Amino acid sequence: MERALPGAIVTLKDVAAASGVSISTASRALDERTPSRSAAAIHVRKIAEELGYRRNSFASSLRRGETRTLGVLVPRLSDTVMALMFEELEKAASARGYFAMVATSGDDPEDERSAAETLLDRNVDGLILATARLDDELPRRLRERRVAHALVLRTDGISPSALGDDEIGGYLAVRHLIDLGHRDIAVVTGPAFTSTGTARLAGARKALSEAGIQPREEWLIAAGYGIENGYSAGETLLGHTAGNRPTAIFAANDNIAMGVIAAAHHHRIEIGKDLALVGYNDIPLAARLSTPLTSVRVPLDQIAATAIDLIMNPGKEPRIRKSLPTLIPRESSGAPKHFPR
Repeated sequence: MERALPGAIVTLKDVAAASGVSISTASRALDERTPSRSAAAIHVRKIAEELGYRRNSFASSLRRGETRTLGVLVPRLSDTVMALMFEELEKAASARGYFAMVATSGDDPEDERSAAETLLDRNVDGLILATARLDDELPRRLRERRVAHALVLRTDGISPSALGDDEIGGYLAVRHLIDLGHRDIAVVTGPAFTSTGTARLAGARKALSEAGIQPREEWLIAAGYGIENGYSAGETLLGHTAGNRPTAIFAANDNIAMGVIAAAHHHRIEIGKDLALVGYNDIPLAARLSTPLTSVRVPLDQIAATAIDLIMNPGKEPRIRKSLPTLIPRESSGAPKHFPR
């Protein structure tokens, strides 16, 4: 069968006629929302491909009062985890016949609300937020307005949420350090307004408590999630003589860990020998550092698929779904023989 001439528009009517079926049957066969595997539907799709037919998803979505578009709000795309999260959300949305568009908030509540309204003004069918704060008003407002939405990576504890189990992740990181023989352990976590920061610290505290270790409160630092925050915390923790500084640090994301590495280098402290270090998120760079970083891996692909499912099936339980993290041990946490007990 010949394809249409360049510039010619192949209509649904053309596909139906060439396939020997009604227009409504052809439309159902080509509807990506409910792909049929029947012989007739496969035949129609084959004919459509041969003719060069392109389904106008935008027009058909407008007829249904939909745009097949999801808005994604992240603090910043310069953060590797947020960029990777958006990529996975984009893939998961595409697999369901949706397009994802992104906006950033800089982790500022006012900018977050403004960006969300901008996305809603574009008639998105739902919002996915990676920006939630524990004291955030935006998820509450979305619930009141009955806007389809899901939170990813962070949660306010109420709205539909897809995230890693951060408490288990924090526990795994610090338990690993304890198992290596450490007792002088510091934790540099994220801001107190994030569920990730509070839950990872709670997991760390649980591991310390189980081991009978009373943490030094000045070694439990709530910082931001940037490299510069890790550097500042590292300077605070490591700018002392050997007996007055921690032998191990759990950094609640890999950016913080890289800042700690820079501070350690400044003080001529060797990671993996003089200081054990564990990060979180296992970004691609973690395994490629000069001393590969032990990190807690979070299944972003699984979280993305869950978030899309929460948008598509808003009444489905549970509303808050947590994916299990995995500890990936590497050289940065060293070996027991290197550390004083």
